[in-house]
Amino acid sequence: MPTTQPERPAMKSWASSPAVRRNMQANRGRDTSPELAIRSLLHARGLRYRVNAPLEFDRRRRADITFPRLQLAIFIDGCYWHGCVEHFQTPKTNMAFWLQKIGANQTRDRHTDGMLRAAGWTVLRFWEHEKPELVADQIAETVGQLREPRT
Repeated sequence: MPTTQPERPAMKSWASSPAVRRNMQANRGRDTSPELAIRSLLHARGLRYRVNAPLEFDRRRRADITFPRLQLAIFIDGCYWHGCVEHFQTPKTNMAFWLQKIGANQTRDRHTDGMLRAAGWTVLRFWEHEKPELVADQIAETVGQLREPRT
């Protein structure tokens, strides 16, 4: 006699359709194309770093790239998820939900920056649309400055 699997209850979703839900689930939380391009350039320059490292004050929050000994945290923010003034487009469906979500992301970003700076960290934030070469230049310059002995 074949056994049947119990039906799973339908998951409640904030997505406006199953297609939108699949699309949102496919978004990566790490190893995005901009992150990979920047990390590749940094690695080619001989810089070694940690990826997706949890932050000391909240283990659920993570920096995209860190140089722990230098106390340098780098974030590559997505234009949509973090509300880039240049590229963010107001969503046409679930507008109130998404505007609240993006606002909460921005508030969390400012809080994260403040907590890291209060702990003595240097924080660099870049947008995903920025040229990886220029981002890598700025990161390498900051690493060099932080490595210089302070007098």
